[in-house]
Amino acid sequence: MILATFALADKSFQLRRAVESDVGPIIELIARDQLRAAVESAAPERREPYVAAFHAIDADPAHLLCVVEGLVGDGAAGEVVATMQLTFLPGMARSGATRLQIEAVRVDEQLRGLGLGGAMITWAVDEARRRGAALVQLTSDASRLDAHRFYERLGFTQSHAGFKLQLP
Repeated sequence: MILATFALADKSFQLRRAVESDVGPIIELIARDQLRAAVESAAPERREPYVAAFHAIDADPAHLLCVVEGLVGDGAAGEVVATMQLTFLPGMARSGATRLQIEAVRVDEQLRGLGLGGAMITWAVDEARRRGAALVQLTSDASRLDAHRFYERLGFTQSHAGFKLQLP
């Protein structure tokens, strides 16, 4: 299901809902990340938990796992070059407002700087409006200073300190 098309510089991309065959390329994008490389693995023998996660995400209408692929003639034709996960969270705070949580945004290193990440986030914010969300939120590792500047350029503010508790 194609959700959007982006024309950036001399390249064209389409954003679409992920399908099971995208699990491998999504894992590869995440595993190439410097902070996740030691934990994630795209090896076929380690895909079972990722496929199970994909099915859980895909079955829940509150979640939308997206991929971006290059279009014909753009060098990355048919290849998954970016991904993000959107989760719509109904809540009691803010008069029962729904929030959009954006997670796991990854763009292939070779395509950074084209505006693809910005186009993806802009589309996600528009989708949040379309679905009646009152707030869009995301977290970014404290060490990702370039990502922080990127999100600030898109209008996000650092309003909270995030905390995580790793469970065994």
